[in-house]
Amino acid sequence: MARRNRTTNTEGEKEAVTTKQPPTNNTGPKAYTRTAAGTTRIRTCLSLVVLLTAVTFGIWRWPWLGISRSPGGIVDQSESLYDPAFEVADLPGRGKGLIAIRDIQQGELLIKERPVLRIPQQINTSPTTYLSQILSTLPPSDTRFYNLSFVHLPPHLHHDPLQVALAIVQTNAVSAGPDHVGVFPTMARLNHACAGAFNAVYSWREGEGVLVVHALKGISKGQELLTTYTDSKRKRDDRRNYLLSQYAFNCTCAVCSLPPSESAASDQRLETMASLYQQFASWGTGAIDGREAADIARAIWNLGDEEGYWSERGRLAGDVVWVAAAHSDISAMREWAELAVRWYGYELGRDSEQVREMEEVVSRPEKHRGWGTRTEMAIGDREI
Repeated sequence: MARRNRTTNTEGEKEAVTTKQPPTNNTGPKAYTRTAAGTTRIRTCLSLVVLLTAVTFGIWRWPWLGISRSPGGIVDQSESLYDPAFEVADLPGRGKGLIAIRDIQQGELLIKERPVLRIPQQINTSPTTYLSQILSTLPPSDTRFYNLSFVHLPPHLHHDPLQVALAIVQTNAVSAGPDHVGVFPTMARLNHACAGAFNAVYSWREGEGVLVVHALKGISKGQELLTTYTDSKRKRDDRRNYLLSQYAFNCTCAVCSLPPSESAASDQRLETMASLYQQFASWGTGAIDGREAADIARAIWNLGDEEGYWSERGRLAGDVVWVAAAHSDISAMREWAELAVRWYGYELGRDSEQVREMEEVVSRPEKHRGWGTRTEMAIGDREI
């Protein structure tokens, strides 16, 4: 999300510092379809008709959407359902952000929030007409939506309530299921950081109709809670250019502020990780075998340790479980499943569906749906 937390809502306003990943919208161990893992954030874009397109960090990119009927609108949500481990604070020169008011443990649930409104990605009317209809049901006392910031709205439209509402949605909407986006006022206060600098990830739970945010790392009292708005496994210049063009701010997070030599080393690690993820995905086409896939996963993990990039580890371990299952390697399945339980627990919550699936693998590996679909092979110990 663009620096949605700004105290003033002016088009193109740039922040001096950004301190805002992957949610982590991981959907299961499918190494053969994976392109990148992590958080899902969606920015909607306006054309002459309703063209809500999704830029999804992590698993896929939504295409330009067609036009069809789909239900949506205001969602019943009295309050954000989070334990107050943080407070919303004014950050000098940077708008608002979430600051820890106590020490936060790795994996702790920070936010559990229903959307203030949920919008289908396909509608059959103009965006302003649609927003007018659903916002008319929002209680006048509920000002949380209108308190959010926006970017890329020409100044002459700042006095048009519907254009402002559309800009707020475009700036703040994130994935809220396979066919919807949602606006979450509390989660929208999370600022951005790149690569190893962010410490919180979010994911949508379809069955509960809520978005959850978990602490990817331990967070000390007084520190800011930060997520990421994009796949940051790329060079600093590429990240900064993207964030400036999409969200109108110059990123000066801890990773983007590294001295030149350290930044170059970080860029190399991140680009190598991205390349290794692509190589790992080629196991699905048979381009590499199970041992090679496991070796690549270990290399990704080790580079993540060097970079401090801990996001997507639950998904990575779960993907290796799939590889091990396909090659009928029970020992490797259990080792990687135990690792997946740990990291899915941090990123998605110990009560998540993914954790339950991996716990089932530990207890009954032969029941995995990918079991025995490739040539039997020992892919090697976890060794990480």
